[in-house]
Amino acid sequence: MLIKQITEDMKQAMKAGEKARLGTIRMLRAAIKDREIELGHALSDEEVQAVLTRLLKQRRDAAAQYAEAGRADLEAGELAEAALIQSYLPEPLSDSELQQLIDEAIRETGAQSMRHMGKVMGLVKAKAGSRADMGKVSAQVKKALS
Repeated sequence: MLIKQITEDMKQAMKAGEKARLGTIRMLRAAIKDREIELGHALSDEEVQAVLTRLLKQRRDAAAQYAEAGRADLEAGELAEAALIQSYLPEPLSDSELQQLIDEAIRETGAQSMRHMGKVMGLVKAKAGSRADMGKVSAQVKKALS
């Protein structure tokens, strides 16, 4: 279970005195707990991955904003948190695997234009799960359908 792994890592970070890592892990646990309360049940690994994926996107977006503002110190902090969050998620799909998945989805749905983008995106999301950045997928699907 992913939650058990996160808890174990929190204990290790406490023992090792790794304050930054501990803070990030506590933030992860709080977000997971919030989602459990929201849904009213313990989260499955897939649901935990969805929470982690959302947090990862937030960190990457924040890092990009800090980079634009010239705040390298804050950007580095966000990227460090993003790296830790990424370590709990499955290995992302490579560009070629992602393109293959998109091509497959286009064939299966019979998509020929941008009108069918929703069908293709839904199929890719179902197959890729948390292993693909949906922003990147969207850009590649637009390119393929235009």
